[in-house]
Parts: sequence; structure tokens; C-alpha cells
Amino acid sequence: MHAISVEWLTQAAKHKHLFNHEWLGERFFHLPSDMVALQEILSSVRPRTVVHTGVAAGGGPIFLASILELLGGDSKVLAIDPRPRKEGLDAIENHALGQRIEVVTCPSTSAEAAQIVEARIAKCPGPVVVVLDLTHTQEHVHAELANLAGFVSPGSYVVVLDTIMEYMPAEMFVDRPYGKGNNPATAVAAFLKEDDRFEVDYSIEDRLLMTLAPGGFLKRCGA
Repeated sequence: MHAISVEWLTQAAKHKHLFNHEWLGERFFHLPSDMVALQEILSSVRPRTVVHTGVAAGGGPIFLASILELLGGDSKVLAIDPRPRKEGLDAIENHALGQRIEVVTCPSTSAEAAQIVEARIAKCPGPVVVVLDLTHTQEHVHAELANLAGFVSPGSYVVVLDTIMEYMPAEMFVDRPYGKGNNPATAVAAFLKEDDRFEVDYSIEDRLLMTLAPGGFLKRCGA
């Protein structure tokens, strides 16, 4: 099934399939099946804080905020992006769910980002989920994992999106700073060699069949 999934995504990319989706009227650059997986994680973990790196058009943080709204309580999304696009900022500011999202304008790999997350958790203790979707080079994603994965609660998840890049044709990434051998998947492989608190939860992608995050659903071990 993995080979079939990669072939389908390769063909779909030629038609910019990922850019055709919206959530609550906002553009969201992900597969519907990955959206299902994220809501399953949030509904089972019931996080008080969701850390999401990358704002883009705003759809990612808004999607997560909408699931938190359905779950109730005072949970929030910390959307970390050093240079958020005006389109995304406007979408969040003008959205009915904007009050559930705090945009943090600093590098996701910085001590400042870690301090802001730590302060939020100290103020609002509870489970934490982390979703990484900013810059897709191995160096950057590995640094994000080192900086933010430690905040994930035992039994919760850090989700590393776009690991599919490792399996797509190399010519798709010409003139990009990432591609085969240098992407979120290779970052995950390096991180898992260093941090035995996490393991890949393959049961999620086995259910999805189609995902942009193969090997990217990392569950923190322990009670």
C-alpha cells in the first residue's frame, strides 16, 4: 500500500491537489486523511496546549483550534512562525476561533520559543501535543524536535508532517533546500536514534493508508 500511496500522491501533486482544500473557509495544505488523524489524536489526548509550527495561510492553526473548541475547555494553539504571512495572520485575527490561537513570532528552534511554551504549560498545566509544519530541511526539523518534543506529555504525540518527501521523486524538489535525503523523515530518523522517549505509532498511518506523514506520528512512551 505504501508504494501505491506514493504513486497516487506523485500524480496528485502534478495537479496541485493539496492546495484545493479548505477548513471553515480557510486554506489548509494537507490531506483530509491527515486531518482525521490529527482530530483523533486531539480527541484522545485532550491537550490543554497544542504547539503548531508554521502559520502559512492560517488553516492549520484554525483547524486545530476548531477541534479544541468542540472538545470544550480553555485549550489553545500556540502557532509559532518567525515570519508569518499577512494572509495567515489576517485569517486568524478575523476568525471566530481566533481567541483560541496565540501567534508566536520567533524561530521555532529558539530558546525564546521554548520559554514561551514552558510558560504556557506552567500557567495552564495539562497534556501537550506538538505539530511540526514550518521549514522542511533535516537540520531545521531536527532542531525543532530537540527544542519542542520534550514538552510532549507521556502518551501524547509530536506529529512531523511532510515526511513523505523522502519517498517522492527527487525531481519534485529541484531548487528547494530540501528533498530526498534531507527532509522531515531523515530528521525523525536522526532524532529517534538520540531520544528513546519516543516511538513511531504505525497504527495511525496503517489506518489512514494515505498520509503525508509516514513514520511521522511519534508517541511519547510512558504512563
